[in-house]
Amino acid sequence: MASLKPLLIATSVDAGHHAVLEYCDSVTGTTLGVLRLVRATFIAVEGTPLFLYRIAAGQHRCLHWPRRAWNAWLQNRLMLKSRAPHHLAMEPAAVQQLMIAYLCPRPVVLVSVGAPDHQNIFPMDLIGPLGRSGLFSLALRSTNVSQPVMRDVRRVVLSSVPAAMKSVVYKLSEHHKQALMDWSALSLPVRLSQQFGIPAVAEALRIQELRIVQSQEIGSHTFFLCRIVSDENLATGTQLHHTAGFYQAYRRRRNRAFAEV
Repeated sequence: MASLKPLLIATSVDAGHHAVLEYCDSVTGTTLGVLRLVRATFIAVEGTPLFLYRIAAGQHRCLHWPRRAWNAWLQNRLMLKSRAPHHLAMEPAAVQQLMIAYLCPRPVVLVSVGAPDHQNIFPMDLIGPLGRSGLFSLALRSTNVSQPVMRDVRRVVLSSVPAAMKSVVYKLSEHHKQALMDWSALSLPVRLSQQFGIPAVAEALRIQELRIVQSQEIGSHTFFLCRIVSDENLATGTQLHHTAGFYQAYRRRRNRAFAEV
């Protein structure tokens, strides 16, 4: 994901002006959801082209008719009434399309930022590799208090956290708006990253150091494109992920539900 408003997907694959993105069950091969894409623009990073696609339409098949339509209607009504800030006042159709993108469970990481006069750590899940380019992307709300620091220092550290740490991770969401006063104030132990020396989560399953090579504001978000500088796999375990509720319902009916924490 490159932005939520407008809802844009970035890819290193040139799929033409119109493309279809399908999400399939890894066991049965059944198509669970489809996003129909229209190319919006492209950007070049160190000579490598990346393509941004607008989501024009989408549908999923995780719930049977008429429950699927009823579920969407209830969700749309709730979103129109509350306009919850964590959805950035997105239109209901866009939120439904975003949830289809979450059919591929998204890993949650804690992002550490370190500078002489600024330190912070906060969760993100709009992240991922852009395979053919060798780049790694982060889509961060432009209102995040660390956004200008990240654009200046051009380096961050990602901690892949165990699912059991969910409550701690969610509590750190407050640091999207307010920077961390001091690393010692954290309720979890930290360790310094290999090369940058930025504090990362000591109990992380994996720690990656990223060098930011380019960033630009795209709608509601700042799209960071990075190179991986170091990658430490420290432990085995179940990483915290997010997925769509209707996908969990689909898996539960087949006795393959994801573990919830």
